[in-house]
Amino acid sequence: MKKTDVLIIGGSAAGMVAAMSGKTSWADKSFTLVKKQKEVMVPCGIPYIFGTLDSSQQNIMPVDNMLSKIGVDTLVNEVVSISKNTKTVTLKDGEQINYNKLVIATGSTPVKPKWLKGTELDHVFVIPKDRAYLDEMKNQISELKKVVVVGAGFIGVEFSDELKKQGHDVTLIEKETSILYSAFDEEIASRIAEILESRGVKIITGNGIREVVGDSKVQGVKLENGNLLHADAVILSMGYEPNTKLAEDSGIYVDESGFIAVDEYMRTHEKDVFAIGDCAQKRDFITRKRISTMLASTACAEARVAGMNLFNIHVVKTFSGTIGIYSTAIGEYGFGTAGITESRAKEEDVSVVTGFFEGIDHHPGNLPGTHKQQVKLIVAKYSGVIVGGEVIGGTSAGELTNVIGLAIQNRMSVNSLLISQIGTHPCLTASPAGYPLIKAAEIIAAKMKNPK
Repeated sequence: MKKTDVLIIGGSAAGMVAAMSGKTSWADKSFTLVKKQKEVMVPCGIPYIFGTLDSSQQNIMPVDNMLSKIGVDTLVNEVVSISKNTKTVTLKDGEQINYNKLVIATGSTPVKPKWLKGTELDHVFVIPKDRAYLDEMKNQISELKKVVVVGAGFIGVEFSDELKKQGHDVTLIEKETSILYSAFDEEIASRIAEILESRGVKIITGNGIREVVGDSKVQGVKLENGNLLHADAVILSMGYEPNTKLAEDSGIYVDESGFIAVDEYMRTHEKDVFAIGDCAQKRDFITRKRISTMLASTACAEARVAGMNLFNIHVVKTFSGTIGIYSTAIGEYGFGTAGITESRAKEEDVSVVTGFFEGIDHHPGNLPGTHKQQVKLIVAKYSGVIVGGEVIGGTSAGELTNVIGLAIQNRMSVNSLLISQIGTHPCLTASPAGYPLIKAAEIIAAKMKNPK
């Protein structure tokens, strides 16, 4: 029987980072990672293999190469059972591995709602992190004209834009009143929708899907209002659910939402068993409520926490909740969001003050590549602590969103932001005198000082 100090189940972002962080922290320990597929996709890059990238080969994470360099063993296999009492796992081929510490990073699977009629038809697709499936999906869609994408979250939006680049007739359907509903407030979401529509994507909001229609193949979709849209293919981008059957079957506690319950060190209810990434329980950083946010960046943060605490609890190295930092790009435009939106704050009874400022991301504005940069900052009314922010502009929007995320995580107040020292350069950033993030903070400070 093979023995290892640390066994990691899952080879995507969470598993890979846990192995790297763990081996760096505990160099004298042996690490083994088991993954179902030899080639692991970059999750956030999946939409781009349908347009920008020539093939899926350009969207592969070099997991084996990165881990072998630091002495982590990798196996292409599948764990089919876990014995907590004997600290062993059984692989699909019958081999068993004995471990000291176990890290479960089994990820998530795309949702295909049971209530939705017609999902069994040919040319109805979901979006898994499975290269073979995605290659076949791309091959089939290439011969089809009209594509309906259901679900206007980040992946749905990105898929719609990429498919349009390839000449498909694309309609994006969203049940909520705006695209990217949970990530952006209306004034930002509407601007993103305008950009997407200007690139040729048709958008339907406030009207969900009721049924996929057809005989053996897709012929169309029926909407909640009864309208029928012709379609040659349907892509369901309706979210993901935690892949926790292995853990549940092994007696590891899974909560009522299907996530493996963990503490702030990413420990499960079972001694020496950790869980990270999409399969692990999440709490919102601001509201402390359980949420189902699944992000590679969150998974990597959890993985580092687990890796550093495998053999000794460091006390200060904890995961304090999911901030929800997202960013994307449509053509030359970048968008980002961190924390909670103004509408979500109202739902959660968090009194907030907001500031909105529109500037430019280079100075002076006639430099090549200059974009308008709009920033909405959201601050808790009675403490002045930053709880959210939204950005739209050029490609620098992604990093500015990360800055807002750091401010939220460190519980910075609007006053702390106002006196922050920032580095600027005409070709790289907005002017120090008109930095949109700080100008939005100034607007909030004025509101808090002189409330109406």
